[in-house]
Amino acid sequence: MTRVVRFHQHGGPEVLRIDDIDLPPPCPGEVQIRVKALGLNRAEALLRAGTYIETPALPSGLGLEAAGVVEAVGEGVKDFAPGDAVSVIPPQSMVHWSAYGELVTYPAGLIVRHPPSLDWQTAAAVWMQYLTAYGALIDIARLRSGDAVVITAASSSVGLAAIQIANKVGATAIAVTRTAAKKQALLDAGAAEVVVLAEEDLTARLNAIAGPRGVRVVFDAVGDPIFEPLTAAMSKGGILIEYGGLSSEPTPFPLPAVLSKTLTLRGYLVHEITGDPAKLEAAKAFILEGLETGTLRPIIDRTFPFDQIIEAHRYLESNQQFGKIVVTV
Repeated sequence: MTRVVRFHQHGGPEVLRIDDIDLPPPCPGEVQIRVKALGLNRAEALLRAGTYIETPALPSGLGLEAAGVVEAVGEGVKDFAPGDAVSVIPPQSMVHWSAYGELVTYPAGLIVRHPPSLDWQTAAAVWMQYLTAYGALIDIARLRSGDAVVITAASSSVGLAAIQIANKVGATAIAVTRTAAKKQALLDAGAAEVVVLAEEDLTARLNAIAGPRGVRVVFDAVGDPIFEPLTAAMSKGGILIEYGGLSSEPTPFPLPAVLSKTLTLRGYLVHEITGDPAKLEAAKAFILEGLETGTLRPIIDRTFPFDQIIEAHRYLESNQQFGKIVVTV
């Protein structure tokens, strides 16, 4: 028997339960991991609430990131052995491959040996944030030195990863935040500029920062009416990549800006990277090199013990965090 987190009905954090289940040994091509830490993501709260892109049968597990020690390997697995320290690449389906457990099983292709310099908490905070930001900024937008990139929800783990990736390639990272509470922390985390929506006119400030060239790349997790001032500050031929849709407000289509500037507005899921072996290998090489050199540094806001998973989800939904929330097992 092993303990796993599941929900038997959709709802708030209080629907999460720790259940004892029998976990079979790994099948051919699979790796079973004794979890030491797991990272929390917004997608898990959406799945729990019943508003995610994936619809689970109940009861359902959840979770996209974990780090731990290989417990056992299935037939045909050559690259990993019991005792290896590894972390998990977010799977296509967290319903089928759930990370919230003391013992979890994943396909070997989604397992990575993490650099020995990382502790368990940091290793559990790597892959979702950096793969998401890499796929949008490097694989799709081809962000390069001299570009200006606007990053909304900048204090989230993905937002902070995007700031670090922008700095790594020599781009100018412009963080957007609702209030001034996190402004200094964003500057300390590497943002070249911070725009505070409650205090500043977004278009005017972006125009002042980016100058005549404008903003070529926007990386947005929010949606809502912010699309109009964002696109108003973009350069001709620019690209806005939407990966979250956190706002419940309607999102207008900024037709005049899109037409006059020939803009691209594009939806994006990290599955575009994790589901393509060649792209995933390129992303892993970029991220591992950044971790080893220190240009990429996961920022952990707070850790919770496994038995406090409900409290951890409540904190996740409070929007107080700056960086990643991690649960230790």
